Amino acid sequence: MLVYEDLQEGQVLQPIIKPPVTKVQLVKYAGASGDFNPLHTDDAFAQSIGMPGVIAHGMLVMGFLGEYVMQLAGKTAETTNFRMRFGAMTKPGDQITCSAIIQNFFEEDGKRFVRLALKAEKAPEKVVGSGEAILRFF
Repeated sequence: MLVYEDLQEGQVLQPIIKPPVTKVQLVKYAGASGDFNPLHTDDAFAQSIGMPGVIAHGMLVMGFLGEYVMQLAGKTAETTNFRMRFGAMTKPGDQITCSAIIQNFFEEDGKRFVRLALKAEKAPEKVVGSGEAILRFF
């Protein structure tokens, strides 16, 4: 949970490391999201279209970043804007690290905001998702 008065522009925030992605997780996510594209659940299908095996849903990675932002906000802030761009593919066994850097602070109508640059990586320099979130502090 972040404390507004303790934050600085350019500050690197404590990352979270997700457990390695599993095939079971992909099947469960397919059920939860309704996205049953066999590219995410069927190795034989994925191999038939030239992939080494199944890949994770991009929205699963977005969910990891969303979870991270919510943990950062805690009870001191709320997310007012969240967006993400997809990067490299995530495969079973990949361990995703979610991180953020404080880009800037701004005020609107007497309310305090912090803009975060977000990144999800499966290894250093292997970005699977990047984006931005804006937190409004109470």
